[in-house]
Amino acid sequence: MQNVFNALTRATRDLFDRRIIAMVFLPMLGSIVLWTVLAWIFWDAWTGGIAGAMGSTTVAGWLQGWSATWVIDYTAALVVLIAILPAVFVTALVITEIIAMPVIVRFIGERYHPDLKRKAGGTVIGGIVNAAIGISVFAVLWIFTLPLWLTGVGAILAPVLTSAYLNQRMFRYDALSEHASREEFVGVIRAARGDLFLLGILLSLLLYVPLVNLLVPVLSGLAFTHFCLAQLARARGR
Repeated sequence: MQNVFNALTRATRDLFDRRIIAMVFLPMLGSIVLWTVLAWIFWDAWTGGIAGAMGSTTVAGWLQGWSATWVIDYTAALVVLIAILPAVFVTALVITEIIAMPVIVRFIGERYHPDLKRKAGGTVIGGIVNAAIGISVFAVLWIFTLPLWLTGVGAILAPVLTSAYLNQRMFRYDALSEHASREEFVGVIRAARGDLFLLGILLSLLLYVPLVNLLVPVLSGLAFTHFCLAQLARARGR
């Protein structure tokens, strides 16, 4: 657990480095702007499609009998909003992977682990496959945990746990791809699986803090890179 907090501490400090601060808000703000524009363009189509699908259900017929069809419209809007929230998060992570992670890995490698040999066990294709698997699993988990939102506590825990999974799945690959061999990657992940998930949970909780949540994608990239490279250096006996 100490290694997790060390990674978070260093990541927070590095947010204010000139090479990092220039792009710290870009992923989340870019994602918000993108989905705001898409929602503005396609809102009627999205809500109309969902309302149309709901209109053929027994519940819809009952609501029509009570002249309460407005419930369908409001429910359709709520479903779209619920779908957009994870889409914003996922898009911000993807932007971070593409734009920020190459800078972050180079920055942390040069500053904190200059003697750590690069074995380049990761590939661009591997990164794409890893991201695709992570996002697909995240989407399935999000859908299947939606009923938990009705339980109160589940409305907080379910998004945190699913976001934690995606966080660690996405960033651990990028953090290690340049420096670790394939065998080392597997070894580091297996040895630190619990700590990686804990780090993902702590970072996901920050999504609930206004303004701070704008920093979470880049902070996550920094934290996971710090943690993973430190674990790799430790595994090599450095």
